[in-house]
Amino acid sequence: MNDRDYMEMALSLAERGRGFTSPNPMVGAVVVKAGEVIGRGWHQRAGGPHAEVYAIDDAGSAARGADIYVTLEPCNHTGRTPPCTEKIINAGICRVVMAMRDPNPVAAGGLERLEAAGIAVVSGVCEEKARTLNESFVKYTQTKKPFVIVKCASTLDGRIATRTGDSKWITGPSARRYVHEIRHYADGILVGAGTVMADDPSLTTRLPDIDGQDPVRIILDPALETPADAKVLRQESDSGTIFIAAPDVDVDRKKLLESRGAKVLFIPMSASGFDLDTLLEAIGGLGITSLLVEGGSQVIGRFLRAGVADKLMLFFAPKLLGGDDGIPVTAGAGPEQMADAIRLDHLQVRRFDDDLLVEGYVTGSAGQED
Repeated sequence: MNDRDYMEMALSLAERGRGFTSPNPMVGAVVVKAGEVIGRGWHQRAGGPHAEVYAIDDAGSAARGADIYVTLEPCNHTGRTPPCTEKIINAGICRVVMAMRDPNPVAAGGLERLEAAGIAVVSGVCEEKARTLNESFVKYTQTKKPFVIVKCASTLDGRIATRTGDSKWITGPSARRYVHEIRHYADGILVGAGTVMADDPSLTTRLPDIDGQDPVRIILDPALETPADAKVLRQESDSGTIFIAAPDVDVDRKKLLESRGAKVLFIPMSASGFDLDTLLEAIGGLGITSLLVEGGSQVIGRFLRAGVADKLMLFFAPKLLGGDDGIPVTAGAGPEQMADAIRLDHLQVRRFDDDLLVEGYVTGSAGQED
């Protein structure tokens, strides 16, 4: 076992916190002495003890003279919990191996504090994996905007519904279950009012084996046309519902939705729709670090063309509609030249029974808005 092996173990522990730690990052830690893992821990929820605390407490007095492997630079400030650097120093740890520096300037400085205390520090072990694990935290910390994931399910000929709007179901149970895992991980979920009125979705997390976290439901509804009895307004959920409306919306419609427990945010609009940069700034201001965009076609197209999507998750089912009148994955004007097509990087392909998930990061041209 070497540094990379122990860090891989810490990364696996960090993964256990997915969906429960936001707005904090997922962090895992292992304490190693004489080649033996004597302590394990991970950050389990925001406001709770950090991974290093759990791992050192798990090791007990044997932590003195040991190494600790942690997926993020130990914090060096007092927030809702004391500094992890002091926990490490007081435990007598002699060497700290971290995957990455903390991008949050408030919590950073742990490396320097540990070195000043005479502790050997190594940084950058499995850094790329650590950054990917906390990609939402990294972006939000640096920009105060959420990490945006665009997700949809499509037939092989690129349709998300038939000409009548029927879309149940394109993919099978395994793929749909994974979508609910994604919802559990995300702070917010966004759809257009057209999707709400056509499908009346709940936009909640429904997992059979864990108590999943519901994302905040965000509806793009310029004129606040969503019916007051829509499912998004009738959920027993710890997460709320937010409507994004045009500034000149009817006041009575606003009061009606607010009476059902929803919030209404006003975002400037242009001929092509809401100003998405302003929208993401407003959403980020609510502490939402990750946003799952689920449709429909107009919304997906706008997010991609505006260049504000960070990741695309496209599920393909082994089905074809065989016509050109179904609802496409994206709607709106695309580029004139193939050279201006939106490109993806770091592609991954996964299989869920007969369905395929193509996942990648949006890195290429965003074309032009409508």
